[in-house]
Amino acid sequence: MSTMEIVAGSVLIFVSLILVLIVLSMESKDQGLTSAIGGGYNESFFGKNGKSTKEAKLSRIARVCSVLLFIVTLAVNIIVSIYSKK
Repeated sequence: MSTMEIVAGSVLIFVSLILVLIVLSMESKDQGLTSAIGGGYNESFFGKNGKSTKEAKLSRIARVCSVLLFIVTLAVNIIVSIYSKK
């Protein structure tokens, strides 16, 4: 294995772990059984807007990490295919 393959693999693992942590930290939008019994979504205006900024940031970071994961995965595959021919 070359140094480039090790670095690319390390970046791939790091980005995938970050993506998993971000997705796990996001709140579920599903209300579950309490919504069916309680009659819907009972939150104030301030509660909704306070969460939207955090959720919007986490969603944006998750999108960026997923695109980065895709690009790094393609780069690792290209690097491995180039070095396997040598």
